[in-house]
Amino acid sequence: MERPNAWKSYTKKQVKELEKLNKNYLEFLSSCKTERECVKEIVRQAEAAGYVNLDKILASKKSVKAGDKVYAVCMKKTIALFNIGTRPMEEGMNILGAHIDSPRMDIKQNPLYENTELAYLDTHYYGGIKKYQWVTLPLAIHGVVVKKDGTVIDVVIGEKEDDPVFCVTDLLIHLAGTQQEKKANKVIEGEGLDILFGSIPLKDEEKDAVSKGVLKILKEQYDIEEEDFLSAELEVVPAGKARECGIDRSMIMSYGQDDRVCAYTSLVAMLEVDKVKKTTCCLLTDKEEIGSVGATGMQSKFFENTVAELLAAMGQASELILRRALKNSRMLSSDVSAAFDPLYADAYEKKNACYFGRGMVFNKFTGSRGKSGSNDANAEYMGALRKILDDAEVHYQTAELGKVDIGGGGTIAYILSLYGMEVIDSGVGVLNMHAPWEITSKADVYEAEKGYVAFLKHA
Repeated sequence: MERPNAWKSYTKKQVKELEKLNKNYLEFLSSCKTERECVKEIVRQAEAAGYVNLDKILASKKSVKAGDKVYAVCMKKTIALFNIGTRPMEEGMNILGAHIDSPRMDIKQNPLYENTELAYLDTHYYGGIKKYQWVTLPLAIHGVVVKKDGTVIDVVIGEKEDDPVFCVTDLLIHLAGTQQEKKANKVIEGEGLDILFGSIPLKDEEKDAVSKGVLKILKEQYDIEEEDFLSAELEVVPAGKARECGIDRSMIMSYGQDDRVCAYTSLVAMLEVDKVKKTTCCLLTDKEEIGSVGATGMQSKFFENTVAELLAAMGQASELILRRALKNSRMLSSDVSAAFDPLYADAYEKKNACYFGRGMVFNKFTGSRGKSGSNDANAEYMGALRKILDDAEVHYQTAELGKVDIGGGGTIAYILSLYGMEVIDSGVGVLNMHAPWEITSKADVYEAEKGYVAFLKHA
């Protein structure tokens, strides 16, 4: 039952394909660190591949037919792409679903304060993180500031070589005796994750002179005033580009690979597959890290509404056809899995863990402690997928998320399964999951993209 290492089977041609895919993936990771940045880049690539915004189609009252390629965006943070097949939509779709949000720190709406002539921005962490991992790192700020007149100011500070960076400070080891006696989840408190923002006092100012100094810079360089923080979405992320990892350059180290490794490979597969019998869909969502809630999360009606609009544009505006289209669909809930780490072997059950270099990963079920909160895929569906992947010579493996009573996690799979469709978790194994810098295997990225292509093509 042990799966072979994919590297051992590659031809020179396959290695060349692998490196090309991962080079493009590195560029995607480096430039797309927020949901908005991801959606903007995905739209660019989709339109270059012939996809048309559904809103434009609806406004023009044109019909949608087989062969058309359509996309829809929700609040610039979630996107769905559709390649319309020749078979009726009510027979179902082949869906790849992933999320494009990642753990980070968000700047609060009233963030700026000064203490002992040091200016700070207050943050609220987003998603499950080990807070102590986020101190003493160079950090960047990405996001948007929306002014009262509707003007949108795009913000990226900390990524260029001549940009300043930011940091959450930590207590020096010489004074940290008491700190080190605390439990790991208490070493750094959530309210202690404030980023150091400036230290030069504005001349001729007595009170809060440093804060006034940084506000002067924000006004002069970005046309941002303090009250504009009220209508801003600013995310604090690790500064710096994605990098190759290992002396053999076999791995990728980057921020945000959970879950942009699955989002990117799903996108590439979607754009690669052209004429299809069964409609294909690539659904990339927001808010998975906090429960898929809100208007841009998977629990919203965005996807369902978009499919309904598509059916209407195809002359099939029927509630029953919509329900059938969703029920008869098959989905890969593309999300990362915990790769086996021999330095922390006690957390894993080795027979049912995924390993670097052995291909894409299937988690028949997720959840925690007794499968709580899990989607548990049908054996028939897993059997069908095995044939699809074996026929396409895709390396794949199966896994669980650690030992039974250790912990666990969830994805968007259970939400889509509520329609009655077949859903299973699949993706790429990751080391350092939810840390500021995560690691994946280039081979697993390559095999995931191959597997997604084979899935989309299957009628």
